[in-house]
Amino acid sequence: RGGRPPAPAAAELFFRRPPFRGSFALGAGLAEGLRGLRAFRFSAADVAYLRSVLPSSTDDAFFEFLATLDASEVTVTAAPEGSVVFARVPFLQVKGPLLVVQLLETTLLCLVNYASLVATNAARFRLLAGPDVALMEMGLRRAQGPDGALSASKYSYIGGFDCTSNILAGKLYGIPVRGTIAHSFIMSFSSMEEVQPRELPPQAGGDPVDLPGLAVSWLERVCDLLHLPPGKTNQGELAAFVSYAVTFPCDFQGLLDTYCVRRSGLPNFCAVALALHQLGYRAIGVRLDSGNLAQQSKEIRRVLRACGAQFQVPWFGAIPIAVSNDISERSLEELSREGSDIDMIGVGTHLVTCPLQPSLGCVYKLVEVNGSPCLKLTEDEEKMTIPGVKTIYRLYDAAGHPFMDLMALEEEPCPSAGQELPIRVLGQLGEPTKVVPATVEPLHRLYFKDGQVCEPLPSLPEVRSHAQVSLSLLSPAHRRLHEPQPYPVRPALSREHHRDLVAAPAAAP
Repeated sequence: RGGRPPAPAAAELFFRRPPFRGSFALGAGLAEGLRGLRAFRFSAADVAYLRSVLPSSTDDAFFEFLATLDASEVTVTAAPEGSVVFARVPFLQVKGPLLVVQLLETTLLCLVNYASLVATNAARFRLLAGPDVALMEMGLRRAQGPDGALSASKYSYIGGFDCTSNILAGKLYGIPVRGTIAHSFIMSFSSMEEVQPRELPPQAGGDPVDLPGLAVSWLERVCDLLHLPPGKTNQGELAAFVSYAVTFPCDFQGLLDTYCVRRSGLPNFCAVALALHQLGYRAIGVRLDSGNLAQQSKEIRRVLRACGAQFQVPWFGAIPIAVSNDISERSLEELSREGSDIDMIGVGTHLVTCPLQPSLGCVYKLVEVNGSPCLKLTEDEEKMTIPGVKTIYRLYDAAGHPFMDLMALEEEPCPSAGQELPIRVLGQLGEPTKVVPATVEPLHRLYFKDGQVCEPLPSLPEVRSHAQVSLSLLSPAHRRLHEPQPYPVRPALSREHHRDLVAAPAAAP
């Protein structure tokens, strides 16, 4: 109705500051964004609803126009999902009719912001834990609703977690699922009389054996080894362990801290695990959910090794130890300083809610309309945008580490490996510095064109693998989590373009 002719436009999605006071983020949510683009249209029901809420004076032609909109003329280029991305570098770029490009802003920001934040948070936990400790996402109970919980499970897996306790996420996304016995299960038993069924056949075959009786006989031997008074462990806990073992003899695990780890949980677990071993089965682990996790893990390992040596069960000392209990980045740093015998760590609240930074702060800004560059001018220099459609290049040094991202206008020549490149700091008119990259990588790929995804999307494990490779390529100075070296992002502008950009704020009315 305003009489504006349709115009082509371009927008960029990026964040202004690196999250968690680090230097990097992991770009995530691309596949969901592309699926949203493919489905983008206004149904008859959508149009009818908009008619009911917009002013009655709205022209009918507007609603007729909405019914014709789709993403068939939209083009999207982006960094591959799981890539390390840096502040002010576009994670994705959108081109298409101006109105469609504008309407896509909120959808794409919603799908990318939280996904990238959680993936980055998970990557930080993985870097702190190191490569040898398994990480389990277990934040379903603390997440911001079911959608937030599923997204957290999916994108923490991309960030480097190994498994999730969220069964629905496992079903939908193929993420490995893990879980442990619950405190409520253990507390629901009070005596061995409640254990039903009671008999378990040996794994190799043969007559069933009364497992409660066998566990009690082993408990006497374990208590004698550990110099504990016989018959003083919690009998309800022992019954719960036996009941679980009868039902899942190949997957028996113990939650040790419902009552007392040293005087009850640990000896009860060892007794049931040794009884299972006598029948040919093998316990798969123990879990702690309270107390000094590092110190207790060492004590548990000592007891497991003592039982293995005393009763000639070589694998017993290597039973995996898992821990949980409001694990945060600080918790992992403390575990690292103290040293521990922990094999798996479950992280919930501090992973899925990202309390250190609740939002990544991605923005979506127009950079070109109808072939003319767009520049946002503001008194806050951080919110100024760099106009024009750009090509993003990542520059690598001879050691294979990225050392700079270069943003060049589309019409500017592509930099080459071994070429001396003049680099200007935005806002400074002095002489440029010179860099010589060993490798130059175009960061973006074409993912969406003519209404369709035009490049095969990787599987979730492939995205996860790409993320870990991307993180491993970072130099230690950029990868460290506290006070990292800022990663330089520079515009590859000619002297003339740069002068015009610097002069723009002063020329603005």
